[in-house]
Amino acid sequence: MSITEEKIKVGSLEWFYRESLPIGRSDLLPVVLLHGLPSQSYSWRNILPALATQGTRAIAPDWIGYGFSSKPEKRDFAYTPDAFITALEEFIKALELERFSLVVQGFLGSVGLQYALRHPEQIANLVILNTPISSTAKVPWKIQQMGLPLAGEMMTQDPLLVDRTLEGGSRYRIEDKDLDVYRKPFLKSSAAGRALLATIRNFQLNSAMREIEAGFKQWQQPILIQWGVIDPWLPVDMAQNFADSVPQGELIKLNNVGHYPQEHYHEAILEDLLPFVRVL
Repeated sequence: MSITEEKIKVGSLEWFYRESLPIGRSDLLPVVLLHGLPSQSYSWRNILPALATQGTRAIAPDWIGYGFSSKPEKRDFAYTPDAFITALEEFIKALELERFSLVVQGFLGSVGLQYALRHPEQIANLVILNTPISSTAKVPWKIQQMGLPLAGEMMTQDPLLVDRTLEGGSRYRIEDKDLDVYRKPFLKSSAAGRALLATIRNFQLNSAMREIEAGFKQWQQPILIQWGVIDPWLPVDMAQNFADSVPQGELIKLNNVGHYPQEHYHEAILEDLLPFVRVL
């Protein structure tokens, strides 16, 4: 099952997204997968085709400012959680997705969780992979550095920051052919680095975590939490506490897996993900 690369213009913004379509008619609800920092939809490359094989339409966008989507200047796009949420609302509307399963991962995955809380009627169920979900979460120093005055401007223009962050977070080497895809936006123009810098400086993690902690205590749809237990930035205790605090939360611990589980352990993820999102 192949992945297609698509673009759609929504207002002044152009979204790039990867999609896998099931062959023939399918009654299953679609799945939207959202990546984290400083990644892109390519991270779902091994998940998308498997979803389509079971009859599920799978859509993974590059966030605005990331991958191959538009990278507006900060005067035109604020790079705050609210700005990302508004853009995502318009993207979902443009694709005419009324109800779907949502999969989130990483820093920016928290924005997807805020979207879910603000649009619960659209979310059939929710999958969380190593995403900040507690007021104890902190932006890791490796990412914080990219927002520092002067140093941040320099660091975010270095394409190798992607290698260092993805490999540092996952704790495993990533193949050069895959790193080439992640580096490409940073090699094409300085806009990718400026977007990353603006995101880190406007991340508002504390207020996002307050919204997430309070909101999910009343959440009624099923939540599957899949957590790499050797994540250097987000401890598994955070996931356990969250699972215990929500009405329908299930935690699956992934041994020897770091912050970006989908990079190296898609088979383990799919064992539980596929049946969970098989929703009519």
